[in-house]
Amino acid sequence: MAARTEILDIAGREVTITNPDKVFFPQTGHTKLDLVRYYLAVADGALRGVGGRPMALKRYVNGVEGEAFYQKRAPQSRPDWISTVELRFPSGRTAEEIVVRDAAQLAWVINLGCVDLHAHPVRADDLEHPDELRVDLDPVPGVSWDQVRRVALVAREVLADFGLTGWPKTSGSRGMHVYARIERRWTFPEVRRAAVALAREIEHRVPDEATSRWWKEERHGVFVDFNQNAKDRTTASAYSVRPTPHGRVSTPLTWDEVPGCDPATFTLATVPARYAQVGDPWAGIDDAAGSLEPLLRLAQEHKEAGLDEAPPERAGTAKGGRRRSTMPLIEIARAAGRDEAMAGLERWKARYPKVWTYLEPSDVLVDSMRGRSSTWTRIRLNLRHVPEAERPPQEALDVDFDPWKG
Repeated sequence: MAARTEILDIAGREVTITNPDKVFFPQTGHTKLDLVRYYLAVADGALRGVGGRPMALKRYVNGVEGEAFYQKRAPQSRPDWISTVELRFPSGRTAEEIVVRDAAQLAWVINLGCVDLHAHPVRADDLEHPDELRVDLDPVPGVSWDQVRRVALVAREVLADFGLTGWPKTSGSRGMHVYARIERRWTFPEVRRAAVALAREIEHRVPDEATSRWWKEERHGVFVDFNQNAKDRTTASAYSVRPTPHGRVSTPLTWDEVPGCDPATFTLATVPARYAQVGDPWAGIDDAAGSLEPLLRLAQEHKEAGLDEAPPERAGTAKGGRRRSTMPLIEIARAAGRDEAMAGLERWKARYPKVWTYLEPSDVLVDSMRGRSSTWTRIRLNLRHVPEAERPPQEALDVDFDPWKG
């Protein structure tokens, strides 16, 4: 028997939804068709985030509890009304990527198994000059949501002091994003340089709560991730449903909402009603493009004051050639999946229960690493709080996945 399909008429285009009843969120029961209907309910807002931008496809063909894979290149089999543009990556490779421009194209992408939307910070008609500065506030383990919100308000203040308007949204995970539209005059390296200056200024104003430290083991509080502005980096856009058990949504907010917001309340089930009631808080974002010149002047001041240059965009991401940390780090596991890596950590804990008691949440470094077409998980431990005489040595990895094999 052929699998059921459902054909939706969206602005005069027929979009076929394959396997519409497949459950994508097992804990809530939401199906692929539910996900498509969610995006149609918030289409104007979602398109404000991804419309006209090339996007990488992160596909969960078996739902959010299945393994995801990245697809940069547009599928060969696609309707003639699907737009694409050719991107050139820092590696020198090129790829023809999808560019979503309307609700029908959006639904077609979701039918591929995309749960969240990962757009580049450029428009398809000018791939070399970003039109937005992205401030990604990423708390280290153990940091409270209140602290994330406080740092977001400082980010707003710093952006305003340097002539830019900040637009906040929940990340759909543990952090927050603040975007600022910018004039399309600066290259990726210049935008990243401005983002580094911004991160350092936020840290300067609230040094106990925020950090611009690049190396994960040196961070505290909320990391202001300036590298989201590097070329070839994408992040979940406005109204993206995240692959979490309850389908949290990366939800645009007003600044008045930030001090009291709870990210758990913004989900696949609740955001359409909110959108229908209050509209899109980011409706004016495209009319608020500002200049990077003040932040670039700050970056020059930092350089003249002797502050180190930020590490290169891909520092520590390639095979081999890693920098030696000043922290006492040991590696526990490299695994194709997070669950397998965490199981390896549990076995390590069983062997060293006393050592484990010294560790703080921020000492457990769980990294989602980008492989060729999917992510893999690395776990390291920072033994800085363990008395030197009690620090266990680096051992052969309990789980030793090679993401570069083949």
